[in-house]
Order: sequence, then structure tokens, then C-alpha cells
Amino acid sequence: MAMLSRSSLKLSRVATLVVAVILGVLPVRAEQPPAPADEGIVPKRGRITPYNGAALPEGSEKPAKSDTNAKPRKAEEKPSGGVNIIDRMGAELPALPAEKPFAGKVDEAYGAFQRGYYLTAMDLALPRAQLGDPAAQTLVASILEQGLGVARNPKDAAFWYGQAANNGDPAAMFKYALILMEGRYVKRDRKAADELMKKAADLGNAAAQFNYGQTLVADAPGQKGLKAAMPYYEKAAEQGIADAQYALSQIYLNVEGIDDGKRARAREWLARAARAGYDTAQLDMAIWLIEGIGGDRNLDEGFAWMKRAAEGGNVVAQNRLAHLLVNAIGTRPDPIEAAKWYVLSRRAGLKDDALEDFYLGLNDSQQKSALAAANKFRSS
Repeated sequence: MAMLSRSSLKLSRVATLVVAVILGVLPVRAEQPPAPADEGIVPKRGRITPYNGAALPEGSEKPAKSDTNAKPRKAEEKPSGGVNIIDRMGAELPALPAEKPFAGKVDEAYGAFQRGYYLTAMDLALPRAQLGDPAAQTLVASILEQGLGVARNPKDAAFWYGQAANNGDPAAMFKYALILMEGRYVKRDRKAADELMKKAADLGNAAAQFNYGQTLVADAPGQKGLKAAMPYYEKAAEQGIADAQYALSQIYLNVEGIDDGKRARAREWLARAARAGYDTAQLDMAIWLIEGIGGDRNLDEGFAWMKRAAEGGNVVAQNRLAHLLVNAIGTRPDPIEAAKWYVLSRRAGLKDDALEDFYLGLNDSQQKSALAAANKFRSS
């Protein structure tokens, strides 16, 4: 409180001084208007110096005239650093809290891996892996699986993923569950795979959470399976898995008995998946915006999302974009651009009688332009 009062007192004194200066100076400036400058010439405004004939501020001292015989300043005589913000505020800011030192154990093997020194990472991790360190076992498995700095060896990678999974590493549990599910280099065991996937999901592995949700939906198609999978989709979606975000948007919108608060967030989750680059989510986002599903209609934004999905290679979006351009929905009509997107979707195998009739109604010049544009897009 004392600090505040002293600061307030200093500020009030400064404010009083400023008012006094304004009251003393303004009338004088009003009585002495500037001399008219020559037409077409803008008067120069330079900084006040003792050498340009301008009056110095009251109370300031005139500097001594330059002395050609004066000795140069010593190195230790540094120029003024000026007035800093703390001096102007009149109060010192509190000191920053001391930085807490890192107390954890540095994993040199993972550090080398992250910097791209894969052989060094393997040399550091392998002895630890052989001693039963689950993190090191997972790292060795990842290096062998991808062939980073060493020959690719999926069979040995499966062995080390299995060791790490048995020792409780969630990432290895997820990987080994996939290996068990597909029967790669180990005997296929669907039951063990599901149990391991659930365990990894419950330990917080985002990929395992989404995949276990998919397993629940596959085992119980329909509303029951979707409701059972929803908690796992929610956890994975919160961790940024775009597939889970998209699945959650569909469940929130379409499944019966969903809480109104969650249903209201369906478009939000769809938008997050679309922004993450998931092309199916981008297509649905366009449709929802154009048709007003899960919120207000916005034709311009709907067209933009459809175009983004089409440019990303989504064939359905390319077909829908052609329809938007033909009918001027969210954009101006553009027959050549519409024909371009129709040609691209037709080449991908998506037939559309209405767009075919539209295309045949174009003249030869327009068709040639559309084909050239489609070929250019395909080659880019």
C-alpha cells in the first residue's frame, strides 16, 4: 500500500508539472504563430541543437563550444543509457521468481534419437534394453522398425515391442497390440490384442484410445457400440487425434440420448478435425455450413471448405465443388472452373449425369480450357 501511495504521489507531481508547463507554454505559442513559408515549400523540422538557432528548453544548459584541441574521451566514460521505463514509472517491478532447475533424469539415448544420431541412440539404448528398461526397449524397437541408421528388421522390432509392452510402456503396448492383431512375426491373438489395446488406452495413449474405440464399434455396430466407444473417442480427441475428433462430431450429432451440451459441440469437433487436415472432415464441414447442420448457415465458408477438400484430392469434394460453381453457391458462377472439377472427379471414377449434361452444354473453347485446367492441376 505504501508502495502504491508513493507511486501515486510521484505520478501526481509529474501530472501537476505537465499541466503547469502546458498552461505556461500554450498561450505563448498562440501569440506567436509561425511565419508563413514560401508557397510549395514545407518548413523544415529538425531537432533542437545549439547550432541551428533554435531556442533550447528553459533550464537547459548550453553545451560548450567544440574544442578542436580537446582530448578524446576515455574508454571508461560511456555515454548515458537514457531513462528506462522503471525510472519513468517511479517504481521497481518485483523480481522474477528463481528458475527451477531440472531435477529429472536426462535420457541420453532419446536425446541422440531426437537429434538424428540414430546409431548413437541405438548404442546407448541397447544395453539398457537388455537390462529391462521399457523406454529403451521401445526406442530400440522403433529404430529397428523404421530402419533408422541400421538395417530394417521388423521381426526384431516386434520382439522388443513385446518386451517393452510386458514391462508396462503404453506406446509399446499399442504397437504390440497391432502386431498381435495382424499376426505379423508373432502368432495372431485377437483377444490378447484387445486386452493390450485397452490397457494402453487406459494408461493414456491417444492412438490406443482411438483404436480401442474403433474396436468397440466393430464389435457392437450401431448406437450401443458408438456410446461405448464415445469416452475413448473423447479422450483421444482431447489429445488431438483428428480421426477421433471427426468420429466424436458424428456421434454427438446423430446418436440418440446425447446430452444437449455435447450435441451443441458437434460442429466444434468437426472444425478441429477439418483444421487438422482430415479431408473427410473438411468435406463434412462444407456440407454442414452450406446446409446449416449443427449451427448457422454460411455459404461463403462452406464453399471455402469444399474447395480446400477438393484441392486436397477428395473426389466427392471435387464433385460437390463443381455443383457449387455451377449453381453459384457461396461463389460466383464459373463454368470453366466447374467443368475442371467435374473432369477431375469423373477421371477418378465418380459419375454424375447432371454434371455430364452441363459439360456437354459448354462450347468447344470452354471444354478445352476446362481440360487444360484439369491437366494442369493433376500435374502440379
